Amino acid sequence: MSTESLQQTSLKQKLTHEAKELLGIFLFLVVFFEAFGIYRVLLLREFQLEFVRYAAPIVSALVLAKVILIGEFAGLGKRSEQQRLIISTIYKAFVFGLLAVGFHVLEEAVRALVHHKGLAEAFEVLRTASGRYELLGQCLVLFCAFIPFFAFRETRRVLGGSRLYDLFFRRRSGAPY
Repeated sequence: MSTESLQQTSLKQKLTHEAKELLGIFLFLVVFFEAFGIYRVLLLREFQLEFVRYAAPIVSALVLAKVILIGEFAGLGKRSEQQRLIISTIYKAFVFGLLAVGFHVLEEAVRALVHHKGLAEAFEVLRTASGRYELLGQCLVLFCAFIPFFAFRETRRVLGGSRLYDLFFRRRSGAPY
């Protein structure tokens, strides 16, 4: 096999791996965000404030999935990987929660600037008390959602991806693992 075909195979394997990672993160987040979105709609309906936004959580989940992959590629949370799983899980949930909220603030700022609003309006979410409380609430919800997410990912890292996948998704014979 030539060096060029080996590089192409390696690139194809990397792309396939990244696509699977993105899909897995996306599926976890989209289920969580849609459930939270439906909860918001039902809560607002109780107060006669009806509006439906079901597509926004899908886009948010896809963007956040990519942000998580970029954060992992940049090595965020790596230094906690030698700690007990509970420590590395909580540390990563916290760090990636902050990263996600940071990207949310940046996204809101870019959106405001694209719509020709001033820099002060771009960071409206940080200026007002209600914006800060909403941001704090998002941070808390993401942190809580990220705990089982990173617990699963950290367990997969320690056990090996195929072993954890087999435990969850393959039919087991009578023999325990």
